[in-house]
Amino acid sequence: MSFIDIKNIWQEYGDHVVLERINLQVKEGEFCSMVGASGCGKSTFLRLLLGQEKPTRGEITLDGQPLAAEPDRSRGVVFQRYSVFPHLNVLDNVAIGLELPASPLFGRLFAGRKRDARERAQQMLEKVGLGHALNKYPAQLSGGMQQRLAIAQAFVMQPRVLLLDEPFGALDPGIRKDMHGLLLQLWSETRMTVFMVTHDLAEGFNLGTRLL
Repeated sequence: MSFIDIKNIWQEYGDHVVLERINLQVKEGEFCSMVGASGCGKSTFLRLLLGQEKPTRGEITLDGQPLAAEPDRSRGVVFQRYSVFPHLNVLDNVAIGLELPASPLFGRLFAGRKRDARERAQQMLEKVGLGHALNKYPAQLSGGMQQRLAIAQAFVMQPRVLLLDEPFGALDPGIRKDMHGLLLQLWSETRMTVFMVTHDLAEGFNLGTRLL
């Protein structure tokens, strides 16, 4: 049985058809690279998987259930632009993702639960090579470090599906290669299902188990 089943998806904006007759079955743990030119609908497809948009026609199911209409903890996302909180330090940027769902009223945990969340956040930051920068703010980090932080934010939530929208497009080639290694290491440890959008055919081929 497919983990993600995409049946006859269309996405239209007025008279403009962006996606047409998309049918796809994805097994749990696959790393799907989506390669194509700008404007071909790759990012639109990610927004449908994330739940930011609803398809004009067709259906997407996750583990046999209709995809939730809004983003939830089952789906994580990393964008090309660093989606971090500028007013929070590195540790708080990652810990807040664990605290908010557990305490929606106050937005913060207290005592032992807060300590546990921060320990998990610190462990993830050490995995991505930011254990030395816990008290720094995003403005004090390089582009590569900020993207490591964004990846830590996504992975610490342990989503079942991770969506990557050109996550390394703004990085220098040397830093990009390091980030490829980091991403593959984290994916091999978690085996979450990944969809990655890229313009780079070599990047898509080298990282993905499946090229779309």
